[in-house]
Order: sequence, then C-alpha cells, then structure tokens
Amino acid sequence: MIKKIDKLILKSFWQPFVMTLAVVIFIFLMRLIVAYFADLFGKDLGVEVYLKLFFYFSLITVPIALPLAMLLSTLMTYGKLGEFFELTAIKSAGISITRAMQPMLVVAVIISIFAFWFNNVALPWANLKGYSLLYDIKTTKTTLNIKEGIFYNDLPGYSIKVSKKYPDNKSLKNIIIFDHTKSDGDRHVTIADSALMYTIMNKQYLIFELFNGNDYTEDADKTGNSNQTDMAMNAFTKSKVIMSLSAFDMHKTEEDQFKHHQIMRGLSELGSDSDSLKKSYRVIKESFVRSAQTYYTYELKSFPKKMSIEQKRIVQNKRNWVDSLIAKKLARTANANPYQNIDFAISQASSLQSFAESSNSSLMAKEEDFDRTDLEWHHKFTNAIAVFVMFLIGAPLGGIIKKGGFGLPVVVAIVFFILMYVMTQQGDKAAKESRVIVQVGAWISNVVLFLIGLYFLNKAKNDSRLFESDVYAVYFNKLKGKFKKTKFGTWILNKFGLTLADS
Repeated sequence: MIKKIDKLILKSFWQPFVMTLAVVIFIFLMRLIVAYFADLFGKDLGVEVYLKLFFYFSLITVPIALPLAMLLSTLMTYGKLGEFFELTAIKSAGISITRAMQPMLVVAVIISIFAFWFNNVALPWANLKGYSLLYDIKTTKTTLNIKEGIFYNDLPGYSIKVSKKYPDNKSLKNIIIFDHTKSDGDRHVTIADSALMYTIMNKQYLIFELFNGNDYTEDADKTGNSNQTDMAMNAFTKSKVIMSLSAFDMHKTEEDQFKHHQIMRGLSELGSDSDSLKKSYRVIKESFVRSAQTYYTYELKSFPKKMSIEQKRIVQNKRNWVDSLIAKKLARTANANPYQNIDFAISQASSLQSFAESSNSSLMAKEEDFDRTDLEWHHKFTNAIAVFVMFLIGAPLGGIIKKGGFGLPVVVAIVFFILMYVMTQQGDKAAKESRVIVQVGAWISNVVLFLIGLYFLNKAKNDSRLFESDVYAVYFNKLKGKFKKTKFGTWILNKFGLTLADS
C-alpha cells in the first residue's frame, strides 16, 4: 500500500514540475529578448546562432527555475491530495504526513545534488558560452539598410546617399558615393543618375551598378612644379562599385577574455582565485608599510610587538640621540631659510597622502573582488540548498491549503519565490558593499525560508487550519466578546446606546 501511495505522489509531482520548469525558463528567455531586442535582431545572423544563444541562456536560468518549480509542483501535488481527501485517507490509514512526504524528500535531495553539480560544472560553461556569444551578437553591425535622403556610414570606407529607393530595394535614384578607403578625405566622389544594388558570393560583397554619372577624383599631388589638374572627372554611362560586407559578419571573440569572471568559474577555480586575492591584498598592505617609511626622516616610531621593555628603552635612547642631532641640523638650516623645512614637510605629507589614497583604492578593489568571488563560491551551495528549502515549504503548505491546480498554489508560490529572490539580492548587495559578512549575505535567504518551512511542517503535522477563514472568524468573535466585557467596551456601548445584542 505504501509503495502505491509513493507512486501516486511521484506521478502527481513530475508533470507540474516539468511544466513549471519549462514555463519559468521560457519567461526568463522572453526577459532576455526584451532586454536585448535591439541588439539581437535585424542582423541576418541565421537561425542557428539564435538557437545556440537560447540554449545557453536556457541552461543559465535553470538554477533560478529549479526552486520555483519544486515549490509550485509540491504545493500542487499535496494540495490536490488534500483537496480530494486523499491526504485524509492516507492519515486515516495510520500513515503520518511526514511519511507521505518521504518520496518527495528523496526526490528533493536528488534534485538538490543535481543542482549542486549543475551550478559547479554546467553553469560556468553555459555562462561562458552564452555571454560571449551575446557579446559577439551585440557587437555585430545591423543588416545593410540604406534610407532615402540620409548618408549611410556603416560600411567602412564609404559614405552613401540616395534620393529615392524603389519598393524592390534594388533600384535607386540619384546616388552619391564618397570613397574614404584611402583615408585621404573626400577626394573621390561618384555621382550617378540611377543604380542597381545587389549582393554576390553569399552576401559577402555589395555591388552598386551605376548608370549615367560622373566620377570625380581630386589630385592630391600639388608639390611639383609642373602644371597639375586640381580635379579629374570621368563621365560614364555604366560603372560598378564593389564593397566588402565583412564588417557585417559576426566575429567570434576569444573566450579567454571572459573566463576569469566569477560566474564562469567552478568551486576549485573560485577557491584558487580567493587565495590569490588574499595573497595580493596582504602584499599591498605590506608594501605600503615598507614604502611609507621612505617618507620619514629616519624610521617610523613604532616597536615590534615581541620587543622587550629593556630593548625598547635602548632603542628609545638611540632615537633621542638621533632626534637631538636632527634638531641641531634643522635649526641651522632654518636660520638660512626658515620656510625650507616647512615646504619640505608639506611636500612629504602630500606625497604620503597621495600614496596612501592610491594604496587604499587598490585594497578596496581587491576586497571587493574577494567578496564577489567568495559570494559566488557560497552560491554554488545556496542555489542547490534552495531547492530542498522550497520543498520543505511547498509540501506541508500544500497539505494545509488543500487546493490543487493553478489557482491559489501559483499565488502562494510566486509570493515565496519573490521573497526568496528579494532576500537573495539584498543579501548579495549587502555582502558586496561589506555591510555584512559574505556568509550572512549568501545564506540569509535559505535560513529564513528554512525556518518558515519548519513552521509549516509543524502546522501540517498537527492538522492546522491555518488558511481557513472560519477559524479566524471564531478568533475574531472571541476577541470581540472579550472587548465588550472591558470597561472601555462598556463605555463605547453606553456612549452610542447599543446593547450586546445590537453589537
């Protein structure tokens, strides 16, 4: 019997889980398209490029989609069991709610382990491929689109203007072409009465077939003594101008330029980066102390921590002797030029301040990089644990609500997902700004939701009617009765001439 119940629960779970996962991934893909619409389309890149991009970003959205899919599917599964009294029948057979959740507990643990592997292995690869491809698409020029009456300058080395463009997108009227390929200014201009525009060799070259025009070339060599013509004009009835369209091709960027970002690194790589940043931070601090000593007259006035009292006394006596010698020298130079020492001190202080500010900026940058790296390291675990936490909320909450389908469970799931998302974002922001330690910022969302899940689990074990309105109506009536028995309540009734029955 128990095995049949487990199969019933698992069968009810997988369909909404897969459907929710697909819907969430689709929604985040739509968000990507809306955010980068102008950069993605109108570039004639081919269907294959866009399919690759959507595939990579589908993988990138999986860590976000898994917790929501787990929450909504468990809510619907146990809500449907409660709605049709199947959960009541299970309890009446002596099977506790925690035992009824056991098959889903196993599934939640398996999916959490998969999520951890995905975050550590597949997600960095997908981030590297997806964002590098998105960068290549964004930097690719849009498809050739020459408009009437406007100079078109997207073709490197040429500036083109047409007065009229016919509906076939090939026939042109009154065309002007400035040739800048030799980087010598506007010395070469071609004007034609009409033209045909088309491409050849699989859109690698653009051809302008010109009719009835003139080709003007200004003479650049004016250094000689012989007579030179300022401009050469060549009339033609038919001519061709060939332009390369390589500027519109998508050029693949080396992925090594992106792979050092935190979201494109695995656990071991993030750990190595963290150690390197710690070492670099320590080196900057130590080098600052050493370099700062050069701005002082003889040494910094500080003692090593392990120096004994007797050693400090000896060193201090030597310093007093050096101080007296320096004081005599400064007194002699001050008589010669009383402002020399002041100017020197101001210069030294200003140099030290600039050096300290530069070192502080370097330290802050290293600290920020370290926080981001450490935060991403923790998120490899938090994103996986979030799946289990959402199960811990969804399963008991579904048993309490006793509603299946896409009604109330969807609303409740969205509320908790938004709560998780907001707490995660705020925790990350606080950690990056060093307002809280990284561990708190990374784990705050999971900890809070885990406690909420334990609360719901306790309520589900006790058959709580937490979301039933008649329970709160009874509480409200009891509270109203107690209020009427108080002195203030009696005064209110007498003030308005009401009786207990009227109120």
